Amino acid sequence: MVLKGKNVLVVGTGISGVAACELLRAQGANVILFDGNKAADTEEIRRKSKAFENIEIILGDLPEVISGVLDMAVLSPGVPTDLPMVRALRERGVIVLGEIELAYQTGKGSIVAITGTNGKTTTTALVGEIMKNCYEDVKVVGNIGIPYTGVAMETTEETVVVAEISSFQLETILEFKPKVSAILNITPDHLDRHHTMEAYIQAKESITKNQTKDQICVLNYEDDVLREFGEQLFARVVYFSSKRRLKQGIYLEGDTIYCSGREQVSEVVNVNKLNLLGVHNYENVMAAVAICLSFGVPLEKIQEILVRFQAVEHRIEYVTEKRGVKFYNDSKGTNPDAAIQGIRAMTGKTFLIGGGYDKDSQYDEWIEAFDGKVKKLVLIGATREKIAECARRHGFTETVFADSLQEAVELCYAQAQEGEAVLLSPACASWGMFKNYEERGRVFKDIVHALKE
Repeated sequence: MVLKGKNVLVVGTGISGVAACELLRAQGANVILFDGNKAADTEEIRRKSKAFENIEIILGDLPEVISGVLDMAVLSPGVPTDLPMVRALRERGVIVLGEIELAYQTGKGSIVAITGTNGKTTTTALVGEIMKNCYEDVKVVGNIGIPYTGVAMETTEETVVVAEISSFQLETILEFKPKVSAILNITPDHLDRHHTMEAYIQAKESITKNQTKDQICVLNYEDDVLREFGEQLFARVVYFSSKRRLKQGIYLEGDTIYCSGREQVSEVVNVNKLNLLGVHNYENVMAAVAICLSFGVPLEKIQEILVRFQAVEHRIEYVTEKRGVKFYNDSKGTNPDAAIQGIRAMTGKTFLIGGGYDKDSQYDEWIEAFDGKVKKLVLIGATREKIAECARRHGFTETVFADSLQEAVELCYAQAQEGEAVLLSPACASWGMFKNYEERGRVFKDIVHALKE
């Protein structure tokens, strides 16, 4: 991609916008920065990064005179692609892409791309560690916190890029083509953005749209949508399963994960040797094994990392024990399906803290998954009434409202008995109360550590 001398609009001033501006300016593009918030402060935006220095910043509405001279627009993941402004740019013939596509077209190396509703971060982190055990130059990027555009210029033909890709990021890919892709699962999420389940599924499945028969896609055999999708793919499919033995693929049988090939079945690891809890995490491990074997990593190199790998922060993360009560931080449980896995990982009576921003999710299956484990549900945020009403419909009445996370934790700690657990697993996004799930998780841990014995 030739960027020198091109007029490029960067939409969004967050971490993705910063990285995109840095890359574009380094490539000699003429960058214009846009933020739809007309109340934002231009000088405050400039102070965010040197990448914003000495470039034009437009707030509020995009003037037609500007859109008329643009060659390209780079959207940050949080910018919906159905905005009138984005549609108008496309109608004018402006190339609209996202930071993943921009990085792909300016970077080098081999790419592993991982998506799915849940488990992306754990699987991406695990694949990254396995790759680092085998290759010298590995970049772990994407929705995991490091923009792909931030490292694209450092890549060479020998680089292995391991990318966690969200549905938002997949909406703006054009030529992006990973050597190995993976879709871990698909359950309802982000319907406030995608509007329909069909559109959400289409966004996830688009990770494979440019792959050829020389590339590989790893899919969850136990996901009905993905099993059917695998039958249509041009790329070669490798399945993993937590419920049945596969003739070819990765599967869980009893306490052991196996790899089945054309000629033999190999034992990969006994799950009791892992530092990860729950079947959903065993699925993440199987996906990582399938990805890395497909990429060409020797099994012994994979096994070395599996038994050392620790749980990702904010994903059913053990925090501490106080007065015999164990605390777990599952702030990354930002939708009902992810939060179900948090409940399933608990082994005893649990005080559950839930609620937050409303993504138009339904909570019935989450409530049904309580299965006698949840002693009390403490609800915070904009969804608390909606969740409480859903709980009542399912016969669960042990709910209470709290006005803050601090109050919720203190309430749980005051009532929990020795041997019980307190779990933050909100089933909702953090927006409105916190900047992101990471901040919510860190605040939770700070509150817990400050509790008196």
